[in-house]
Amino acid sequence: MLDIRPMLTAAAGVLTSPLAPDDFRAMVNPLWSRQRLSGRVEAVVPETSDASTVVIRPGHGWREHLAGQHVGIGVDIAGVWHWRTFSLSSPPGRPDGLVTITVKAGPGGFVSRHVVRRLRPGGIVRLSQPSGRFVLPEILPARLLFVTAGSGVTPVMSMLRGFALAGDMPDVFHAHVAPTGPEVIFGDELRRLAARFPSLRLHEHHTRPGPGRRARRPTMADLSAACADVADRMAWVCGPRGLLDGAEAYWRAAGLADRLRTERFQPVRRPSAAPGGRVRFVRSDREVVADGGTSLLAVGEEADVVMPSGCRMGVCRTCLARLADGRVRDLRTGEEHGDPGDLIQTCVSTAVGDVDLDL
Repeated sequence: MLDIRPMLTAAAGVLTSPLAPDDFRAMVNPLWSRQRLSGRVEAVVPETSDASTVVIRPGHGWREHLAGQHVGIGVDIAGVWHWRTFSLSSPPGRPDGLVTITVKAGPGGFVSRHVVRRLRPGGIVRLSQPSGRFVLPEILPARLLFVTAGSGVTPVMSMLRGFALAGDMPDVFHAHVAPTGPEVIFGDELRRLAARFPSLRLHEHHTRPGPGRRARRPTMADLSAACADVADRMAWVCGPRGLLDGAEAYWRAAGLADRLRTERFQPVRRPSAAPGGRVRFVRSDREVVADGGTSLLAVGEEADVVMPSGCRMGVCRTCLARLADGRVRDLRTGEEHGDPGDLIQTCVSTAVGDVDLDL
């Protein structure tokens, strides 16, 4: 059934406020807006029991992404726009002009659960421009290594699909970790690609392999045993924090840190005994108590404050907010800082005592 509520809301706006030409374009078709980048959901395709691929037609102004980049997605949940960042899983230059994100619904993932369970074809999402540095160099190295786990396979899938679209797969060793074979996101497609391109070697490690077999997570020693020339390959690693911490330590100890690229879905966190404090969102008139280990971005989202955000890792600086009062701690370095009027990165900052934000 056609939902006419957005049309009625837009029509009411015409009667109560002056509109610019772009407002009229957006009323007819949100994808025509030149001021607010949007996309239309064309399909939602299940990948596993808890992950789905969302196929999106970007609107006017979309810039082609690079394989491995991520994009900010805004979804309307009960009248409030919530933003999260997801890796693009589609290759650049897809002939039909569509892009995809592949999302795993985490246990505490308010937005990810909505995307996987409730988003429907025809729905409108808001988009940021693609960004991120987890990309391939202009001149490819002779041999590549991809190490992924869980939904960390999504940016690498963009790369592999790009190679397949061009019909030229380089020498790639791809190690992927998942609980079982059926829980490998893109499992069937990955296996087909490996069968199609002899230069792509796929190594799956299942942490719950079945009755009678011991479940365990792989180590970097396991990787070296499976891929003898690890040290000679340029590596891209994406997945949970433990995998990334292990990879960075391994490559650093080998003196090869410059041959490693990692993508973190969450910032590096340092232990803290700081008690946190009261966080007040001045313009939103919301006030909550936060602990010393939760980012101000997460605190605000939990309080239903509209929080600007992008990469959620302290890289893109989309989450900047003005500090009205108080001090904050950087999750990455442990450094305390802040004076009234400072712009802080809410995704990597926690409260040190009471904090007021101009949001």
